[in-house]
Amino acid sequence: LYLDALTAALAHRKPEVHIIPDGEKYKTFETWQGILDRLVGMQARRDANLVALGGGVVGDITGFAAASYMRGIRFLQSPTTLLAQVDASVGGKTGINHERGKNLVGAFHQPATVVIDSATLDTLKDREFRAGLAEVVKYGAIFDAPFFDWLEQNAAAIEERDEEAIDSIIERSVVNKARIVRQDEREAGIRALLNFGHSFGHALESGTAYETFLHGEAVAIGMVTAARLSESRGLCIAGTTERLSSLLCRFGLPVSIPGSLDPGALFDALALDKKAVADGLRLVLLNGIGEAIVDRSSTDEEIRDAILESQD
Repeated sequence: LYLDALTAALAHRKPEVHIIPDGEKYKTFETWQGILDRLVGMQARRDANLVALGGGVVGDITGFAAASYMRGIRFLQSPTTLLAQVDASVGGKTGINHERGKNLVGAFHQPATVVIDSATLDTLKDREFRAGLAEVVKYGAIFDAPFFDWLEQNAAAIEERDEEAIDSIIERSVVNKARIVRQDEREAGIRALLNFGHSFGHALESGTAYETFLHGEAVAIGMVTAARLSESRGLCIAGTTERLSSLLCRFGLPVSIPGSLDPGALFDALALDKKAVADGLRLVLLNGIGEAIVDRSSTDEEIRDAILESQD
């Protein structure tokens, strides 16, 4: 939808276009290799630039191709989905999926710049828009309680895609993420908090062959599961899970693990999560809305119980 406008703006650069298939299931070795083959075919040099125009999948795989080609060339992010604008395009995480787990192959490679035009959201499908809101809610849940309050109070305007409200959530989300990434670019410490809901979410995605849930939908379910685990362990006050779940439901997001999925298989998928460490799982849990922690002390039984209790 926005390719012609971009190529016209870059006409003096004589850009070449490479289009990849749509969807998380195509974030693969084959798609990544296709980009590299195109660069080799162009005889691209180290001063070449890649521009990622699209959603989070396009940004992730373009960034990884840029990180890989000639040991690293420049790339620019031009995200056109809400999820990519508030999260995926910022921070330098790039990668592709392995058939046994999400984002298991990749690199940290920062974009030269990120250009966000919120007008591209005018054509974004409702389901994709809602999926992006999951990552927005995440920022409030993990370290910005006033933002979480604001989201609850302005939910109607956000649902109606009010321009001022949308610009506000994009700006607040990017500022929050950039602040964390600046302190911990390679996720050695505080940046791990940004993975709230992602361990369970990635298990859901890989366990359903990336064909059932959008990333944001899986993260929404994962956040509620993590909150339920937090509450059952007494880390946060009763009602925290309900408050988080209510806001996600208000935005039309799923909050339960389908009963048809094998909870044992989901638990096993957690073991391959790239956030796990040698001595076990590393989960992001809540001490309360706006206060997340990295936890290594949840037992297998407690985690399994949280998965079971989260099934519909």
